[in-house]
Amino acid sequence: MNRLKLIWNDKEFLKRTFKITIPIVLQNLLNNLVNLVDTLMIGKLGETSIAAVGLANKLFFVFALLMFGVGSGASVLASQYWGKGEPLNIKRVLRISLILGIGGSLLFAIPGFFFPELVMSIFTPLEGTISLGAKYLVIIVFSYPLTAVTMTYISILRSMNYVKLPVIITSISILVNVFFNYTLIYGKLGFPMLGVSGAALATLIARLVEFLALLFLVYRHKAGDGRLGDFVHLQYDKLKAKGEPFLNKLFLKRYFSTAAPVIANEFIWGLGVTMYSLVYGRMGDAATAAITITNTVEQVSLVFFFGICHAAAVLLGNELGSNQLKKAEEHAKNYMVMMFILSVIGAIIVFIAKDPVVALFEVSDQVLDYVKLCITVFALYMPIRMLNTLIIVTILRSGGDTKASLILDMTSVWLIGIPMAILGGLVLELPIYIVYAMILIEEVYKLILSYIRYKQKKWLKNIVA
Repeated sequence: MNRLKLIWNDKEFLKRTFKITIPIVLQNLLNNLVNLVDTLMIGKLGETSIAAVGLANKLFFVFALLMFGVGSGASVLASQYWGKGEPLNIKRVLRISLILGIGGSLLFAIPGFFFPELVMSIFTPLEGTISLGAKYLVIIVFSYPLTAVTMTYISILRSMNYVKLPVIITSISILVNVFFNYTLIYGKLGFPMLGVSGAALATLIARLVEFLALLFLVYRHKAGDGRLGDFVHLQYDKLKAKGEPFLNKLFLKRYFSTAAPVIANEFIWGLGVTMYSLVYGRMGDAATAAITITNTVEQVSLVFFFGICHAAAVLLGNELGSNQLKKAEEHAKNYMVMMFILSVIGAIIVFIAKDPVVALFEVSDQVLDYVKLCITVFALYMPIRMLNTLIIVTILRSGGDTKASLILDMTSVWLIGIPMAILGGLVLELPIYIVYAMILIEEVYKLILSYIRYKQKKWLKNIVA
């Protein structure tokens, strides 16, 4: 109760938290609502179409996690540099992150374009699902480099407390995506009926518009005495006058010692989660469709909590970078109490709302029953999962304790989650909701070890001093 009173009385803390949280939540909510609409629209084409698009997007899922790793690693440094008042080093972080992001996008886009059937066959043995997924994949991969640039810029902007621009950019992208989804999937308003290929083309057009809108708004937006672009654009004049290289060994070492474990963390964790999809794909289209719908509902349900995590990462990073270590420690405690209480309330709401939400999907009764049970499992684990996200992704990383985060995520997926998936889905051939519950046992393991690591306070440091 004392902690709750402290949180309530700290108006500045609450103001700063929700000033960042609300725009991020709005942006993520819009993104995930579009994913929900996509699933609803594709669902009218049948369970095989849902399964095909869901599995095809697993390639993007792993790529997006790689980009989340690049963005998170960049944010750890950029938020502390912003707190320290060093915009030049933020520009350096941006430059390296763009190179890594665009290069990584090509590693995924090239096999997805030239060998789509081979990529799809990794996830499922069903010929019909492979064929539809390949049609989707050869188009959607062109959006990967655009997404890499967009995600990198947005990570940097958030670290600098600029959170409204991403909302504007996402809103524009969403309107474009919904319009072209409607016209290209079903052949409306004179457009050809392209089915799953239309869904991919609609997303590609939306990503292109998002990319162009981002660059336009960033370099036109006024910030203080200049443009926001002045903070993120690469300017060499001052460095040339000093005879200093833009990138030096010391900076590169600092970047990769902090960011590399985060990038490796998300990529290895993403590969592990993709292994779950290999199991789901071999459990049949009904199981795959059920988990695809469940994941879409999950993403919408968690946007508020991820928004708090993003806000916490920025604020804790700013405080650590300006050597306010005691303040950062107190605020970390505040966030943990807030997250637990709010996630319990959220879990209850998800459980109560599951029936009307699931009724929106036009799929078989078997799939609907599976989805309801999977969402029940998700709600039960939700508070544990959100505390893990806050501690591992936000608190530990904000202070540069990225290696501990890597070990926690990697061991939980590869030593617990994947064996459970194989045992339940392939060996015992259990229903999808039981397999899902078995996989989520990894969250309990993570919570115990992550809390122990948090209490050791190795994250409580200024890494840009």
